Amino acid sequence: MTAASPTHPLPLFPLRTVLMPGGVLALRVFEPRYLDMVKRCARRGESFGVCLIVDGPEVGGPALPAEIGTEARIVDYTVQAGGVLGIAVEGERRFSVVSTSTQADGLVMAEVRWIARGPRKRVLPQHGFPVDLLRRMLERAGGPHAYAEGASFDDADWVSYRLAELLPLDTDQRLHLLEEDEPARRLDALLRWLPQLA
Repeated sequence: MTAASPTHPLPLFPLRTVLMPGGVLALRVFEPRYLDMVKRCARRGESFGVCLIVDGPEVGGPALPAEIGTEARIVDYTVQAGGVLGIAVEGERRFSVVSTSTQADGLVMAEVRWIARGPRKRVLPQHGFPVDLLRRMLERAGGPHAYAEGASFDDADWVSYRLAELLPLDTDQRLHLLEEDEPARRLDALLRWLPQLA
């Protein structure tokens, strides 16, 4: 019998959005519980977790997070008017939430298990159209991935995550893609959904 992998404590920032590994997300932080968390993470060089809210409010009381989320690393910040902190985070590892507890200030703390990324998998021939679509979308959208190296477009994980960010999907679809371990199955799902997105 194989022992379960160890868990790790991680503060959570539940949102009504899904952060993908390698993705960049801009956040406005104004609630005291999250201001304290962000300052602590920045000071210690630590990360926090972003999870889609399954139930509950985004502002105010504690929210129930999805079982799968993405580690967020702060890459930039600005102090804005009215005590609002603007931060940019980059998605790193996926994790599964084992348990949660709510602190006195309303911050949700989780015990998580990191989901290991498997070996890099090349885009399959049947997924050539999503790759071409992604190239065209990045040319128009710009952003942090607009000048990605050509090798990135051969990486099925990278391609599927970038399309998950750029296509007009609903949050349930994005969460489904984040939960899926196999990048080829993510790309299959995107191909099924594309006709409905036109």
